[in-house]
Amino acid sequence: KNSSQGSPHVVPLPPSRARATSSWKMVAVREPEDYLEVLQAQRGGFSFELCKRNAYLAKQASIRPPTAMKSGTTICGVQLKDAVVLAADTRATEGPMVADKNCEKLHYIANNIFCAGAGTAADLEHTTQLMESQMELLRLATGTQPRVCTVVRRLSTMLFKYQGYVGCALVLGGVDVTGPHLYQIYPHGSTDMLPFTTMGSGSLAAMSILESEYKEDLTVEEGKALVAKAIRAGIFNDLGSGGNVDVCVITKEGGTIFRNMEKPNERKFKAQYKGFPKGTTPVLKEDILKLCTVESGDVTMSG
Repeated sequence: KNSSQGSPHVVPLPPSRARATSSWKMVAVREPEDYLEVLQAQRGGFSFELCKRNAYLAKQASIRPPTAMKSGTTICGVQLKDAVVLAADTRATEGPMVADKNCEKLHYIANNIFCAGAGTAADLEHTTQLMESQMELLRLATGTQPRVCTVVRRLSTMLFKYQGYVGCALVLGGVDVTGPHLYQIYPHGSTDMLPFTTMGSGSLAAMSILESEYKEDLTVEEGKALVAKAIRAGIFNDLGSGGNVDVCVITKEGGTIFRNMEKPNERKFKAQYKGFPKGTTPVLKEDILKLCTVESGDVTMSG
């Protein structure tokens, strides 16, 4: 018997099985009453079967599961009438530690194209070097200056292919035959063309400066001062950003990087180094080995 009200569906047993079981003759199979029970029966989800194993490995063998490491940076860029100005801080972090206080986050791609990078340092270094190589080969093959949209298309295609596992967040700027261009490229491959933009963990603080003070008719010097102020906002309001301010100005003649244009965090007090006096550490044994003799500029091995 089978009805639409969800009543049990009775299945008769085959004759051989029915003879073997004398205590019962039928098996009741319950049909789902609505779509929610169908979804519940077919629902997947996270399996907790290995939780005890993982906890045991973490406790006994000191094996920790991989965790995502937060990266910190502030980069920004503004597009002017006939130039593009990029800027970046100089702090490289390794989790909660400062790995480098004065690293360079402005990368050369071509004479007329530069980019500022946030994300994983190794990914940024190798990706920008790959683009630099490809643009130089393209320039030699075509005999023309590479265009900014060419670099953006190649970077976007490559990053999308890796589905975000190449940690490159880029602010790319350049000046080509069609004028100045400023692009924002995300690690998953999406791109934006904007008059001004920021990226990195300090991007909100930097964007507050750019949104309030950006104008279309800025001069190059005003653009440099504006991006430097935006990077300072990121340095002072974001723990992942710090160090100095690097600025890059790109015109049709080429790009110029102003390394450490501003140093807002210079050490004012430094402990005077005093060397240890000779004899502080006792010398137990001293040997002088004469391994070679030099005669008239020719080295001959002795012994």
